[in-house]
Amino acid sequence: MNALTLPDVAAQSSQQAIALEWVGMCGIASPVLIEGQRLSAKIDAGVNLKDASARGIHMSRLYLALDMLETENLSPALLRGLLHNFLESHQGLSDKAYVRIHSDLLLKRSALVSPLAGWKSYPVCIEARLKNGMFHVELKIHVSYSSTCPCSAALARQLIQQQFIDDFANQSLQHADVLAWLGSSKGIVATPHSQRSSADLTILLDHQYSHLPLKNIIDEAESSLGTAVQTAVKRADEQAFALANGQNLMFCEDAARRLNTALQKTPGVEAFKLKVTHAESLHSHDAVAESFWNWEAA
Repeated sequence: MNALTLPDVAAQSSQQAIALEWVGMCGIASPVLIEGQRLSAKIDAGVNLKDASARGIHMSRLYLALDMLETENLSPALLRGLLHNFLESHQGLSDKAYVRIHSDLLLKRSALVSPLAGWKSYPVCIEARLKNGMFHVELKIHVSYSSTCPCSAALARQLIQQQFIDDFANQSLQHADVLAWLGSSKGIVATPHSQRSSADLTILLDHQYSHLPLKNIIDEAESSLGTAVQTAVKRADEQAFALANGQNLMFCEDAARRLNTALQKTPGVEAFKLKVTHAESLHSHDAVAESFWNWEAA
C-alpha cells in the first residue's frame, strides 16, 4: 500500500488576498532562563504574513524555535537570534517577527533591620521585535511599594498638636510627662493613611546594551521610592518600615517624578513610560500618575 502524502492546507492559496500584521501563538508554556534563574514562562510568538495570497504561516516552526530559550540565559543577542530564526523559517511569507515572554522574576530581599530574608515576585514581560531590519527590546516590570499620603500626615499632625493643647493647657510640663504622653494612645490620636501602591515600568532597551538589566532597574526603582514592600519581618523591621514611610511621604505625582529621575540615570535605558497607581485607602478609587521620557522618539 502506497503511503499518502500528508496534506498541507496552510500552503494553499487564500481565497481573500489580505496581508496580516501578526499571526502566531499566545500563551505557550515554556521554561526560560532569566538572570540565571530557570523560570516558568508564557510566551507569545508571531510573524506577519506579508504574502497576501498565502493562507497561513507554519506555526510549528515558531514553536520549535523556542527550544533555544531553555538552555541559554535571555539576552538581546539570544532574542535577536530567535527572531531571525522565525524569519528564516518563513522566507517569502514574513519580514517581521515578534516574541513576548511573560514570567515572574524572583529576587531574595533582606529585611530592613533583622537578619531575615524572603523572596519577592516581580511580574516581567520581555518583548522583542524585528521589523524592517530594526531590532527592539522592551522590558515591562511591575514593582509594588507602600505610599503614605502627605496631606493625611499633615492633618494627623495637626490633630496631635490640638490634643496636646487640650491636655496640657496652662500646665508646667516635665520631660517625663511629655514622653509618656507621646507614647500613649491618648496622645497620638490620629495617624496618616497609607496604601499599597504599584509602578508599571515600560523600558525601551538601548540597542547596544548586551544584557537585560531587570534586577538593576528594579533596584533603582525601589531605592528611589524608599518604601518597597517587605517579605519576612520582625517587629524591628516593621518599625523601620514605619519610619521609612514617615520619611518618604508621597503623592502619586511625587512617586512618578522620583521614578522618572532614577530611570533616566539607569544604564541601558534608552526611553521609558511609567504609570504609578496608589490604591487609595481613603477613597474607593485610585490615584494615578504617568510619565514618559524619550518615548515619542522611540
